Amino acid sequence: MDFLTGYTLKPYEINTLGQVLFTDGTTNGLMANQVTCEAYGYTYDKSTGTCRSFRFNTNLNRNIANINNKNNGTGNTTELGSNTIQINGANNTTRGFNNNCFINGSLNEIANGVNNASVLGGTYGKAIRNSEIVIGGGVLSGVSQTSTLQLGGTTTDATATKLTIQSDGSSFVEVQNNSIFGFEIKVIALCSGGTSGVAGDYVSLELKGAIQVDDGYNLVISQSSTTIASIGATGTAQVIAAGIDPYITIEVTGAANRNLEWLASIQITEKKLRTGTF
Repeated sequence: MDFLTGYTLKPYEINTLGQVLFTDGTTNGLMANQVTCEAYGYTYDKSTGTCRSFRFNTNLNRNIANINNKNNGTGNTTELGSNTIQINGANNTTRGFNNNCFINGSLNEIANGVNNASVLGGTYGKAIRNSEIVIGGGVLSGVSQTSTLQLGGTTTDATATKLTIQSDGSSFVEVQNNSIFGFEIKVIALCSGGTSGVAGDYVSLELKGAIQVDDGYNLVISQSSTTIASIGATGTAQVIAAGIDPYITIEVTGAANRNLEWLASIQITEKKLRTGTF
């Protein structure tokens, strides 16, 4: 296989576990990032950081690894490592290494490695982010859908800080390539004290905008920010690239000597091209 234009790696071999190993033309057996993996048409496994052609699976492994699942319907599939899953409906899939997920409807999906997510209804909804709540839009998987997430974090000064999903300190919001990612975000910063802060002071902000994500996960972000209300506290928020493809986050800035606890609720309206790129 030839190198794709703009890429310094290309597939070298697929091992018996389905992992795709790459070469730079000199060194073989290299690992690729998600963008490179998907550019060659393979699937990136976020839970293990590997590029995959297929997932190694046996019925024995499935029986050992899949526990506490409830299947209320027909044609539903829970792939290896799907635990504490409940599915109501038909032809739904969890892609493996999923915990504590719920699907209601038909032809819906939980992506590999995603936990604590729900697809509440519709068809062809695809949860690709931890703790996401999705409603499918009735087209191909993940192509048209709406979803909700919560992010949080804390600040004690005016240092710009990235919020993370469920305040876990590491998870950002994944975007899909060749898509438009619309967002409406309500942000609250509540003061808990500090030498210049008064417990109970707050600021409430609202962000609205959209992100164009091209085939290489380059982002064009258009947004506006409005201060809805505030008492004794100030702060700003904006949507930014997280610095790691293909993720974005909400960056907040508080004030010196004020301890602020941040919560952001983001509603996503997502549309991905069915075919082709931009």
